Amino acid sequence: MIAPDENCRRGVLFIRFRHDYSPIMAMHPTVPVTPTNDLAALLEGMASTGFQGRKLGESVRVWRAMLEDPDCTILLGLSGAMIPAGMREVLSALVRHHYVDAIVSTGANVFHDACEHLGVCHYQGHHHVDDADLFNRGIDRIYDVFAYEEEFRTTDRQIAAFAASVAPFRGSSRAFLEAFGRHVMAAAPRSRSFLATCVEEGVPVFVPALADSSIGIGLVIARRNGVVVDVDQLADADEITRIVEASTKTGVVYIGGGVPKNFIQQTQVIASIHDANLGGHAYAVQYTTDAPHWGGLSGCTFEEAISWGKEQVASPLVQCFCDATIALPIAASALIASGIAREGKRFDL
Repeated sequence: MIAPDENCRRGVLFIRFRHDYSPIMAMHPTVPVTPTNDLAALLEGMASTGFQGRKLGESVRVWRAMLEDPDCTILLGLSGAMIPAGMREVLSALVRHHYVDAIVSTGANVFHDACEHLGVCHYQGHHHVDDADLFNRGIDRIYDVFAYEEEFRTTDRQIAAFAASVAPFRGSSRAFLEAFGRHVMAAAPRSRSFLATCVEEGVPVFVPALADSSIGIGLVIARRNGVVVDVDQLADADEITRIVEASTKTGVVYIGGGVPKNFIQQTQVIASIHDANLGGHAYAVQYTTDAPHWGGLSGCTFEEAISWGKEQVASPLVQCFCDATIALPIAASALIASGIAREGKRFDL
């Protein structure tokens, strides 16, 4: 059974739902994308094409809508190891342009960012190698990126020394990382880093799984030396939820998934329990290579999240299934090329 010819001519799309065909949207022809040196125009054109190219274009369109909405607080979830993969300056540019207001990251990203600020390099390697040989040479591999293990351990020890300098410490990872960011800025004032940019621009960075990273390794070194440092992960959940509760509406951008994605998603649930029900995030974008049918959070669709109250029913929702190291530089460059000027949000934490 197919849709009636008359409705086809009117450009109405039909789907079968419980043996009933119902119109759900007007059909519009795809528009061939035209190559151009105007990246903003290219991505806008891609939004009228198909497949993941269309999703990439649509993601920029939704992100731009967040930026143009003065009531929207934008939360960035940053998973994986984007810094070793060369995304540091892309992320720093997003912060400098105030295209994000608060960040939840894996500890790995912040650790590798601190390494680069302090002079440790990541190197172009290869994924077809003898890993036993790399181990014997003291080289760590992150797919096709190499780094020296001893240099990482030097940074671990620097983190332990920093912890000793601020002990006794009890507070959120946001408070700890703000202090640590100022520390690396003072230690290497001519260097640049994502964390330093966040400190300069007043963008809070949360790492709710801080122990699951080399920063955690450094803090364990400090702990075993008798240093009293207590990074309070419940304070993280409370602080970021208060950011959401103080916002008229929120938009989310997820680079990958994992802990950062769920940590931001659950703020809507926590807020609703405490009588600050925003009805879910008002905008949502994700770049991921994970699929929903395995049941994991990283690939979970935003439509599924609606059932939890994490996204609004009428929210613009776009998930682009693409390697983030491809999608993020393109999307960020398109936003910057569009010339959007935005003042960042400030939070009393």
